[in-house]
Amino acid sequence: MTSSYPSLTRALAEALVDVLWFIDGSEDEQMDQDDAVKVMEGVAHVVGTLPSDQRQELIELVGEMAAAEGDPARREFLEEFPEGFGLIDEAS
Repeated sequence: MTSSYPSLTRALAEALVDVLWFIDGSEDEQMDQDDAVKVMEGVAHVVGTLPSDQRQELIELVGEMAAAEGDPARREFLEEFPEGFGLIDEAS
């Protein structure tokens, strides 16, 4: 079996975004909203504490994913991801 991802980092970034996209769009019947917020905040904490080179790498990967995304709603989610999850400062 051959991977369609150029790197482990890319595969993990795409998997992370897929999970967060699902959580972000989930309804109350699908997921407890308090739990959803906890997960989203937990991810924001982890990625927000990455060293700057790793944050930049993730920003670039998410940017590539956004550029290739055909779904406008998902593209918007990807474009807002770096700021929304603490990869960049709001003032930047």
